[in-house]
Amino acid sequence: MIKVTLALACAFCFGAELVAQSAEGWLDRPLTNWNDPARPLPRGMPTGESVAEMAIRCDLRVRRGTLAERALADAGWFPYLHVDRQIVLGDVEIVAGMAEADGMCRPIEFNVFVFVAGRLAGTLSPLLMSSRTDGSIGAVRLAPDETISAEFARYLDRDALCCPSGRVSVRYRIERKGPQAVVIPASIQTIR
Repeated sequence: MIKVTLALACAFCFGAELVAQSAEGWLDRPLTNWNDPARPLPRGMPTGESVAEMAIRCDLRVRRGTLAERALADAGWFPYLHVDRQIVLGDVEIVAGMAEADGMCRPIEFNVFVFVAGRLAGTLSPLLMSSRTDGSIGAVRLAPDETISAEFARYLDRDALCCPSGRVSVRYRIERKGPQAVVIPASIQTIR
């Protein structure tokens, strides 16, 4: 039931083509591109407390210092530094946005967004993620050749929430064609 609800919620946020994917499934199949350069920035849609209430409860300050952070905040997301690190190279900025936080203020209902020249180029996951669950994102790296790598946790049913059994790395490329850049997932590799 939770997977179906998550898939339907994410399909609403990220487009109808995502209905068939689940949080666990997209990392287990050949990669397909979910990013569309014509797609507008999806709205952050908290289901519980508002972003403002979450910021007060978790003692967080809304980041609005860059074009990407302002765009996410204006779209209803709470922008934050993924793994406490600003990721910017040239006109490429990678910033996380969450719609909610759990009781310990860890991001839930979040994604990591890539902006090129201040415009959304895509997300690093086709679905919203939650901390300490299968398919949640870890380290993200942006290389000078405009490739991006991101690690995703792979949990088995027997794994403690602290310790996923495995990790996969997804590599992306930024394609600059026409007026809008797009992030394209290029390869996936099990690293543990």
